Amino acid sequence: MKTAKFQLETLTCPSCIKKIEGTLSKMDGVENVKVLFHASKVKTQFDESTVQAEELKETIRKLGYPVLSTKVS
Repeated sequence: MKTAKFQLETLTCPSCIKKIEGTLSKMDGVENVKVLFHASKVKTQFDESTVQAEELKETIRKLGYPVLSTKVS
């Protein structure tokens, strides 16, 4: 199990939380998703044998939220 932290541009509305968490949590291999609204960060735990951090990043980007940086541990 890996953890990825994505730094986004500033989130502007609380509905962003549901949009990001809802979409990522439906992806195969994603165990946990938490959006930190005031910090504009997304933390996820995922199974790297099923999904990669780059796929998660691309999904966030497609939702309309530019990812400024990614940390995987």
